[in-house]
Amino acid sequence: QVQLVASGGGLVQPGGSLRLSCVASGSIFSTYAMGWYRQAPGKQRELVAAITSGGSTNYADSVKGRFTISRDNIKNTVYLQMNSLKPEDTAVYYCNLKYELGSYDYWGQGTQVTVSS
Repeated sequence: QVQLVASGGGLVQPGGSLRLSCVASGSIFSTYAMGWYRQAPGKQRELVAAITSGGSTNYADSVKGRFTISRDNIKNTVYLQMNSLKPEDTAVYYCNLKYELGSYDYWGQGTQVTVSS
């Protein structure tokens, strides 16, 4: 079993920055991708950014050029650097771990990001 703990959310003004962190612990058996998802009130959860064990990244169109995902494999940690934040970025952000040799997902508890208007 894997546990994920996310942190770093908060309240910022438009144009501000935040860095989210998510630490994975427990029994990690093989290579894995990690990602960040977000869900705003009344909206479906969406993938924000993901990174594979080899470092390949993928971003939602809405955050390209503003957000950067990275990982530290020794620490089993994924980061999301969010710059030039907009009110529409307001959501609960969830981290995710998915085995690349399988399809089982693990989820963090979520951290609230609020960008004022």
